[in-house]
This record gives sequence, structure tokens and C-alpha cells, in this order.
Amino acid sequence: MATYEELMAQSEELKQQAEAVRQQEKLGVIAEIREKVVRYGITAKELGLAGTRAMARSAGSGIRYRGPNGEIWNGKGRRPDWLKQATSAGRNKSDFAI
Repeated sequence: MATYEELMAQSEELKQQAEAVRQQEKLGVIAEIREKVVRYGITAKELGLAGTRAMARSAGSGIRYRGPNGEIWNGKGRRPDWLKQATSAGRNKSDFAI
């Protein structure tokens, strides 16, 4: 039977593998979306994306960072655990800026 430490190491390895697969799949999704945007001449405004950063800030949403699993943080106060883990694994806080 595996020890707690071994299971936690396996869990972390699986999380890293899952994140790598998610990032790879994300690239494919982005490419597909871009191709369709060009093919159909879709604009950011039609998608409801025109000026979203400026509008989000002016609306006071305050969300400045999004984690790998959709977690959010406004950049104030204590850093969330997901960001601590990511930065200790070599990622930069700016990698999660929205």
C-alpha cells in the first residue's frame, strides 16, 4: 500500500500532467476559434469582448488574476494558495493576469 507522501507526490504529478494537457488543448481551441473568427468575419464587439478590460476595471470587478482552474484573485491581500503553488513551481504572477 502506498504511503500518504507517495500518494501526494502522485497527485501533484497528475495535476502537472493535467495542466500540461489543458494548455495543449487550449492552443488547439484558440487556433480553431481564430480560424472561425477570420472565416466568418466575427468582431470582438459581436462576441461581447470589445473593451472588456477597460469595462471590467471601470465596473469595479477588480479581478486581475485567474488561476489554472478558474480561480480568481483581485491582487489585494494574501496571495491565494493556487498562486503560491504556481510561483513556487516557477511560474510568474503575470502569467495569470487577465
